[in-house]
Amino acid sequence: MEKEEKLKLGGHAAIFYRAVKMLFRMDRMFALCTVFNAFFASVIQYVPIYFSAKLIDAIWMGAPKDEIILYIGLTVGLTFLLNLLLTLCRVVENVKTMNLYREQEWMYSRKEMGMEYSNIERRDITLLLERIRMESQTGYNLFYLYTSVRMLVQHITSIVAAVSLTVSFFALGAVSAYGKAVLVAGLLVTVLCGIYATAKEEAINQAFWKQCVFLNVLGEKYSDCVGDYAMGMDIRLYGMDEKIAGDNRKTDMEFYSDYVKKDKKCLLLSLPSVLFSHLLRFGVYMVLIAAALSGAVSVGSIAKYVACIMLLLEAVSGLVSTLQKVFANNYYLRRFFSYIDIPNNMYQGSLTVEKRLDNEYYVEFVDVSFRYPGAGSYALRHVNLRFRVGEKLAVVGMNGSGKTTFIKLLCRLYDPTEGEILLNGVDIRKYDYDEYMSIFSVVFQDFSLFSFTLGQNVAAAKEYDEERAVTALRRAGFGERLDAMPEGTETYLYKDYSAQGVEVSGGEAQKIAIARALYKDAPFIVLDEPTAALDPVSEYEVYSKFNELSGEHTAIYISHRLASCRFCDNIVVFDAGQIVQHGSHEVLLAQEGGKYHELWNAQAQYYVRADSKQDKGIAVGS
Repeated sequence: MEKEEKLKLGGHAAIFYRAVKMLFRMDRMFALCTVFNAFFASVIQYVPIYFSAKLIDAIWMGAPKDEIILYIGLTVGLTFLLNLLLTLCRVVENVKTMNLYREQEWMYSRKEMGMEYSNIERRDITLLLERIRMESQTGYNLFYLYTSVRMLVQHITSIVAAVSLTVSFFALGAVSAYGKAVLVAGLLVTVLCGIYATAKEEAINQAFWKQCVFLNVLGEKYSDCVGDYAMGMDIRLYGMDEKIAGDNRKTDMEFYSDYVKKDKKCLLLSLPSVLFSHLLRFGVYMVLIAAALSGAVSVGSIAKYVACIMLLLEAVSGLVSTLQKVFANNYYLRRFFSYIDIPNNMYQGSLTVEKRLDNEYYVEFVDVSFRYPGAGSYALRHVNLRFRVGEKLAVVGMNGSGKTTFIKLLCRLYDPTEGEILLNGVDIRKYDYDEYMSIFSVVFQDFSLFSFTLGQNVAAAKEYDEERAVTALRRAGFGERLDAMPEGTETYLYKDYSAQGVEVSGGEAQKIAIARALYKDAPFIVLDEPTAALDPVSEYEVYSKFNELSGEHTAIYISHRLASCRFCDNIVVFDAGQIVQHGSHEVLLAQEGGKYHELWNAQAQYYVRADSKQDKGIAVGS
């Protein structure tokens, strides 16, 4: 675990202030209800104490009935009114709490969606988010802030009220200065014991949760396995239930064993403060009873002073304890803000992508090299390439040769480590980022479909043009399956949101992903291994319609199945992160010592010929 740095007092104040501002910004009504809730909850303790003392003294002194009834009415009436206000605040707070939790989850989502893609793929950032979420579930960072704000207001209000009602005690002449000093000393000792115990408990808790990060994450992963219905078949077919249950049980037992040890240590630390608290209560009773016997203190005042002094002790101890926990929580808040503050260093640009009537767009890679963050070696090295919009370009090579990285740079998911990429002679970093991204329709090999309706998946939006979506699906070869869909484009995929959801095969999912690219109708269509999950017949269908699918758009076709290359104008061959060949299928195949010739011959045994009229190869394996 990383070494935690010490936070100075100013740092604690700054972090806490920022977190409170965020709390108010997320939901001002919730924050105000939290404050009022704490205030009323504290004051409501002192109303019956004060008026009950007045009532007892009135009865003891034989006061008139009207005065006794007045005190009864004030005790019951004010308590009822405060309870009513407290209940209203709690109702609003409870409702707002659920909204606040959802808002916090959306805050994580907005951060992820607005983060530059290079950070999304970084494992350390993924683990940081998982850790923050886990700490939220165990009561830290923003979740503890809600509690700490409430407790701070409640304890401060209680201290003010208790001091107001007990200040007259120290003015009593019947209580000796020595007795007062002993009570003050007892109060201080009890508070100091509480401070020491709380500090030690927080240190133990922090150490425990730090060492349990891995166990917590592991437990979540086991839960995800069991909760993911897509894994249900494998779990049953391969008898993995005992393995998963056994490992999960072992993780839980290790966690709870350490948890019990932690709680035992905390229990022992709390014993001295509990002991001193009861001794102090005993001392206060003795002093007040002695004063009452001498006639210096009324009967009602005994109950008032004892209750208020004990509440004062509890409030002071609680305030100190809360402040200590706030300081401890600030370390978790700092980690939370370290994630929230991750900058988006991707230069956004401001130029508008030129709209040309002649469709003469040129893309050029100029001595481009790229190395993934934290990687020791380059994924691409000295790539130089120029092609025109409207061309059909195939990018081929062995797995790991740099094909997908090439596309990520073209789409500006990453920026080059060295060199530059030009669109019509302008560095693509100078274009408006969102507008530049909009000119690409991409089907990555690890594409995602969502548990929304088929039409929404195709349009990648809530609202969509049904006719356009149907056209895109039929062009992608999904027409026959679409006709069998119970609700057409309104059919839900999967069963996460609808019990009538439809499960689609890998090949069908790939066709939907291709339809999504066609629906967007962007100038660039990028297909990254688009037929990997298709059967040979469906694959041939995609190949034969390749020109129809891409139309006048630029089509970049990534594949390690070389049969697809015969449909493209130009072929770029990658090997070990570099372009080693560039040309048409016939030209490259004629170069017997080249990489393309080597790959073609290695795959030749998997090709079959269609009839002489079609004369097109179909890859049935790789």
